[in-house]
Order: sequence, then C-alpha cells, then structure tokens
Amino acid sequence: MRFGHHALVRFWLAFCMLLGCTGLGFAKQDANKADEARLKPAYRFQRDGWLYVHLEGSPSDIGYQHGYLLAPEIDDGFRTVQLKDVHRTKREWDFYRQTAQNILWPHIDLEYQQELQGIADGLKAHGSTMDLWDVVALNAMEEIPDYYVPWLNKQEKRANAPDLKAPGNCSAFVATGSWTKDHKPVIVHSNWTDFATGTRWTIIFDIVPTHGYHMLMDGYPGIIVSDDDFGVNSAGLMVTETTITGFTLFDPNGKPEFMRARKALQYANSIDQYVQIMLDGNNGGYANDWLLADNNTGEIARFELGLKMHRVWRTKNGYYVGANFPSDPAFTKAETDFNPNNMSSSPNARRKRWGELMPANKGQIDVHVGEKFLADHWDTYEGKDDRNLRGLCGHGESSPTGDPVWSEPPYAPTGAVTAQAADSTMATNMTLHARAGHPCGEDFIADKFLKEHPEFDWQRPILKDMKGNPWAEFKAGEKQ
Repeated sequence: MRFGHHALVRFWLAFCMLLGCTGLGFAKQDANKADEARLKPAYRFQRDGWLYVHLEGSPSDIGYQHGYLLAPEIDDGFRTVQLKDVHRTKREWDFYRQTAQNILWPHIDLEYQQELQGIADGLKAHGSTMDLWDVVALNAMEEIPDYYVPWLNKQEKRANAPDLKAPGNCSAFVATGSWTKDHKPVIVHSNWTDFATGTRWTIIFDIVPTHGYHMLMDGYPGIIVSDDDFGVNSAGLMVTETTITGFTLFDPNGKPEFMRARKALQYANSIDQYVQIMLDGNNGGYANDWLLADNNTGEIARFELGLKMHRVWRTKNGYYVGANFPSDPAFTKAETDFNPNNMSSSPNARRKRWGELMPANKGQIDVHVGEKFLADHWDTYEGKDDRNLRGLCGHGESSPTGDPVWSEPPYAPTGAVTAQAADSTMATNMTLHARAGHPCGEDFIADKFLKEHPEFDWQRPILKDMKGNPWAEFKAGEKQ
C-alpha cells in the first residue's frame, strides 16, 4: 500500500493519537491501581454488626489504607450524609464542598491534611469518584449542617431558613472510686443519631500512627475521628462525650472540631493535655460535655466545652453523666437556649434517670451494669417504661411526641443506634465492648416503618434495617 505525503501525515497523526489515548488509558489504570506496599499493614474483618479496620503508618498511609479498605462503605456513607444534609439545610452539596475548601481546610493541621488527602487517594485507587473536598465535608458532617449553617443563616439573615438545632447525640457516664465495683474507672456510652446514619456508624478503628498513641475507637467510614466519640488510647486515656442541646455559636476562623478531637485522642496522655488540645483553636463546632478518665491515676473528669466558655470538673471518687444537657448554669445562660426546667425534654428526663440509677448501684457499677443502664427504657416524665426519646435507650421511631428541643418530629427514625463500654482492665489491654443497633437489642425494620410513616419516605434510598446484635469485644491488633 502506498501513501501520498498528506495521507502519510494523516496516518501518523492518527497513529500517534491512538498511542496517546492508549497511553492515557494506561496512566489512568496505573493511577487507580492499589499500592500494595502502603496497604500491607492494614486489614479488615466483620463481627456482630461491626467492621473492624486496622490502619498503621504515616498520616498519608493511614488515610490511604482507610480510603481503600473502606471504599464501598465510605461511598455508601457519603451518599447517606449528602442526601440527608442537603434535604435538611436546603443547601446544595456544592456549598458543602466550598465550605470544606475555604472555611475548614485552611485551619486543619498538615498531619491531618495529609491523612484526609490519603483517604481521597485510597478512594480513587478503588475507583470511587469522591475527591478531597467531599472527604473533608464528610468529616464535618456534624459541624457544617448543625453549627456552621445555622450560624451562617443568621449572619446572612436568610429568609425562610430551616429550623436547624444542635443535635442530641448520646447517653453516657464515667465513674470511679467507691462508685465502681473495682474502684477503678468505668466508661459507657450510646450513640444517638438518625438511623440512616447510625446503621453505617459501625466501624471499629484500630489505628497505630507513626507519631502519637495507639488508638481504638468506634467510628463512621471516611471520618478520621470517632465523631460519636468513644475511644481509648495506649497512654491510658478513656474518652467519650454527649452533645450540648441548644448550643448556637460558631467561629469560622477556628480549627475544625473533628480535627481537634482526633488530635486529642492521638496525642493526649492526661486529662489536662486533652483539655489543652481541644481548647487550641476551638471553633465551637459540635459542642460537647466530654467525659474523660485517666486510667493511670483513676481520675475522671467532665469537660464542658462551648465556644468562649468552658469548665472542667474532676474527681477520683465519683461519677459524671451525660444526656445532652449543659451542666454549668452560667454557660447554659450565656451560650445556649437550653431550658433545664423542661422535664418533658429528653435531656432532662434522661438526666433525672441517671440520677436514679447511679446512686442505686453505688459500689456495684461495672461494664455489665453499665451496659444494662444503656438498654433502660424508663421514662421519668411519664413514670413508666416506654419506647420514646426520654429513655436512656432512645426510640424516636415509636415516639408520638418527638422532641422539639432538637426539632425532631413525631416518629422520627432516630435514637440510640450503637453502644460502647470499657473498664480500667480493658483500657489497659486496649479492649472495648460494642453493640451495633439499639442497646436493648430490639430490631428496627425499615419497610415496615415506612409503610406506617410515609412522611419519612424521602429517606427510603438511605434507610435500612437496624437489627439487634449481641455485645462484642474488640481488642487492638486482633485479626479475626
């Protein structure tokens, strides 16, 4: 076959373009290929409704392992948060991405920027379309919709803004001294959130960073901190919290709470250090009453952190409880709109219940007693057992009143979705107990619920069954 000059030129141009396209194809394939060397220390397995993930190495490598090993769960969890938050806030997802890039990212320490980028890289290698700004926005799933957006709506005087209120997440206590069976710290906690999110908040993270302490915590796929906040570290620190209802402040120039909470668990070896790290650059996001225990000294603390105000209570013989109520009257008045006298509200009803259970069991409190507390349905307002949001085991799906303090409507599919517990011996051995689903073990069946409550049909794409599971034990470094 003979070619004229112009035909020959066209042939070679076409041939080079073909090579170029093929080369690009190989480049893309290589970019999406797993980096086996980075993945080598990491692994995952499932048990009793939980997915255990071991991550180890530099910030970038920990992130890469996280993103790659949990890519299907992260994609699923991301779609859940995206649908829910866009619906609630009436702001498109692009707003969340811009907030991640322009408000949060500049205030994130380099170490955690590297870890977040690592998650995005691991996701990409697994074939996910999520990018860095999706990952950062996902990590701020508590801060952006529940703190930044309400603050911004006020700043913008946004007309017809949705009624967004700080969430009521968690029931918890920490006890020590003569209050516990072995006179050493015991800490228990249940995560409260909507069921769509809660059924996915079932990861056990075992993280061994190059710098800082070994951490064992529960968490949500794609997020670098527990976020419902239950964890222990190898320095002997035991950590949990409950969210402060009615908190209304935010500082966009502060450091994101999800980063500070992760940093505190990773680097603090005492209650004082934990407080110091959380105060550094505090933005007011996800304001909590932190319940802390130092397993080395037997001391426990309640650390109430708002924006401009904070307070620390501490003891070696006593207990602190949490149920989404603020504790300091001055703080309550200055930084919240919480009404401590409304005994029909979930925070106050559960606070009263803690005040009954803890003294009645003084000297007998251990992990197993604490686990029974978390399954308690007693409604102190009604004076009877009931399945609603006033019991320590919250059941919004069967509550005809909901709870106005969180803008929760009647029969909202929300409440206690998981539970965790540890004592001094367990913390020494880097071990914790965890239960997926309602702490009482009862089932939630999505199809049945949606047939009875079609007003929540907008959640159909993300709402799934939440089956009861037994309590399970997890230990750092275990392999199935």
